[in-house]
Amino acid sequence: MQAIDTGDLPGLGPEVRSSTRPRVALGQAVEALDLSVESAGLAKAAALLWHDHLDESHTVSQNIGSIDGSFLHAMMHRREPDYPNAKYWFSRVGDHPCFPALASDVTEYLDAVGDEALANRLAPGGHWDPFAFVDAVGAAVRYGNPSEIGLLQHVQRIEFETFTQTILA
Repeated sequence: MQAIDTGDLPGLGPEVRSSTRPRVALGQAVEALDLSVESAGLAKAAALLWHDHLDESHTVSQNIGSIDGSFLHAMMHRREPDYPNAKYWFSRVGDHPCFPALASDVTEYLDAVGDEALANRLAPGGHWDPFAFVDAVGAAVRYGNPSEIGLLQHVQRIEFETFTQTILA
């Protein structure tokens, strides 16, 4: 989704990058996609979140009653950071349709960069564990491990791409 592309990765927390696009431009980009009302809301919440507009993304996602809305709501709370609230919203997601592809793509990426241990934590037995991802983000941010943070930013990108491909399909 072009509205999400920034050329760089968002942080794991609430920091704002210089590459983010203004909210109005994001709204126009989503409108140009000519989506259904629910899909447009999801795309807008995702674009706002990717572009570090956490409060605005929260306002949109909390008003979407589907598991997709809960998924975006959970990702937003993970970035705040409000890890317990992120886990609550992921519990409302249940087993999302994008989880098999997400587990596969994340495992492939982490195996390629040589972090099989992290792959096993995030996708044990080939099943995506969003709670383990929340815990991994929390630990990396808490301990300020730059290499782990970089890996998890790439995992977050994979999560966004996989999720948005699912909702826009």
